[in-house]
Amino acid sequence: MMKTALHSDVLAALEDKIRLIDTENGAIYLVGPVRLPVDLDGETVVFEWYCWLNYGEGTAGYEEMIGKLSKVNLAELQQSSVLVYGNFTEADDALIRMHSICHTGDIFGSKRCDCGFQLKHSMKMIAEHGAGALFYLANHEGRGIGLFSKALAYLLQENGQDTVEANESLGFVDDSRNYDDAVRVLKTLRSKPVTLMTNNPKKLEALENAGLKLSSRQSLWGDISEFNVNYLQTKIKRSGHLGQ
Repeated sequence: MMKTALHSDVLAALEDKIRLIDTENGAIYLVGPVRLPVDLDGETVVFEWYCWLNYGEGTAGYEEMIGKLSKVNLAELQQSSVLVYGNFTEADDALIRMHSICHTGDIFGSKRCDCGFQLKHSMKMIAEHGAGALFYLANHEGRGIGLFSKALAYLLQENGQDTVEANESLGFVDDSRNYDDAVRVLKTLRSKPVTLMTNNPKKLEALENAGLKLSSRQSLWGDISEFNVNYLQTKIKRSGHLGQ
């Protein structure tokens, strides 16, 4: 169990690394940046990594906040993060990607979707552009239905349903993802316009409705195969994703 009082050297190391973002129902704790060297096709690219937690309770002192969090099993709570590259705050233009977690695609490399490809490719594009951020949204699995329900939906897809039909057959809407917390973190890190990498008009709408300045949109297609061609076509025909 963590002691109630933190050592002064611990406090000094964390003092300027924790920010509190007020929300209507509490606060988001944003910690970082942490230097994170990443392997992109054999080349080491250094990003700055932030993690955030919507804890639903704000506090003015970060020492008090750390003390409270140590009494909570954070492994049971969803926590998202963002990889930042270059001078993200001040660069005239920055690429951003709002990437929804995909356990099967991002971790296992599943070819039933294009998520794993989009994850790596967007990181490369950000590094090549010189400034940008990849937001990794942990509570977006299966367009918001969760990993277990996604497995059930996959079984329905193997019996002839498309991705939209499978979600709806289980009692879900096609897409229940929420971007409010990610938008708050983005606004904290940058006030200048951004270029959004997406094919999903709902992501564009979420940023525009939040008053964020968008320079443009950049499509992010690729890795089409016999395993995901129907999935990608369903995105366009049923979910309104932009083809170009």
